[in-house]
Amino acid sequence: MSTTESTTESAAAEPAQSMLSQRVGSFLAFAPLAVWTTWHLYSNLAAFQGPQQWEQAVSSPRAPLVEVITSTVVLLPLVIHTVWGFRRLRIAKYNNGSYSNFDNLKFLLQRLSAIGLVLFLGAHIVMARFKPLITTGRHETFADISYEMHHNPPTFFVYILGVLAVAYHLANGLATGGLTWGFAATETARKRLQNISYLFFVLLIGMGWGTIFALWNAGEHQRRMEPRADSPAIPAEAAR
Repeated sequence: MSTTESTTESAAAEPAQSMLSQRVGSFLAFAPLAVWTTWHLYSNLAAFQGPQQWEQAVSSPRAPLVEVITSTVVLLPLVIHTVWGFRRLRIAKYNNGSYSNFDNLKFLLQRLSAIGLVLFLGAHIVMARFKPLITTGRHETFADISYEMHHNPPTFFVYILGVLAVAYHLANGLATGGLTWGFAATETARKRLQNISYLFFVLLIGMGWGTIFALWNAGEHQRRMEPRADSPAIPAEAAR
């Protein structure tokens, strides 16, 4: 095989590999991440029904095996999609200054929302899941989250912006992923997919901000929950 033939085959393979990478990345974003996120936001609407219903729907203890399986099914695709996304973020070329059209703006916002989303999810997972387990031996309670939502303004605004980033990134990702998978081959199909993404965005925002309002409202008369007497003590060195 000549050098020219080898170079041609290599150049032809790169777009195919890139397309495969985009399809795998977008698929992981949809299943299980978008499906699980939508269900998680829906489950949190139990905040309107009261503390017991919210804790049963969101933070009730599950069997260790179920916890491991759930965490693996959600966190592993999240890590893979994040690594794939940051690679795209690094190699992407932005020309918003030269071409200030709506599609270019959505492309830029998709990348910016990804950065905000990683920061928000990292803080959310640590503060709502890992920290309570380490310090109190339980998941975050309704009293904890509603108190912070009402009496700690940074928490309130971080959740408002975090839900906005989640909703935009998933909804716009649905539209761009549909293009990648060939579901919008015509202009009519593209507009239909775009309208579906708009509705999806409104649905996610409605559920997320609705839950935030319910928690904020309930937190008005909440007091900060103290760790239980039987919870594991925190070593003095770790507290410093």
